[in-house]
Amino acid sequence: MSARSGGRKKTSTEGGIIAENRRARRDYEVSDTFEAGLVLVGTEVKSLRSGKVNLAHSYASIQNGEPYLVNADIPEYSGGNRFNHKPTRQRKLLLHRREVNRLMASIQRDGMTLVPLKLYFNEEGRAKLLLGLARGRKKADKRDDEKKRDWQRSKARLMREKN
Repeated sequence: MSARSGGRKKTSTEGGIIAENRRARRDYEVSDTFEAGLVLVGTEVKSLRSGKVNLAHSYASIQNGEPYLVNADIPEYSGGNRFNHKPTRQRKLLLHRREVNRLMASIQRDGMTLVPLKLYFNEEGRAKLLLGLARGRKKADKRDDEKKRDWQRSKARLMREKN
């Protein structure tokens, strides 16, 4: 064991993605991203390491000047017995005050939304959440985006066949 790892073994999810919100990029136009830490209890961390997290219907909100992750489903840890956590409780996000003020201004002024994009463990083994400052897309925008993507895919296929 190296001195940097603190005497613990690396697990398979450490340094990797735990959960990704794929619908967020489709339903929202993400303009900026922020990395936030999470305030978690022990059984939540163990449940995260098993990789069973759902970010599909979650969002972030700022209540009393503090950011929270709402509706993120981290299921109970099977070995947690009576010390287990509530699966969909609100979790406090750790951001710098300057970032929180900037997010509050964007939400109030521009009508933007905070959507979680990705949940992962960084190199030090800490759970991080990638938040996106986003604006909702209309149905027509989604269709246009899909058409562009299909055209790029077929164009690339044609170019491969030509060569």
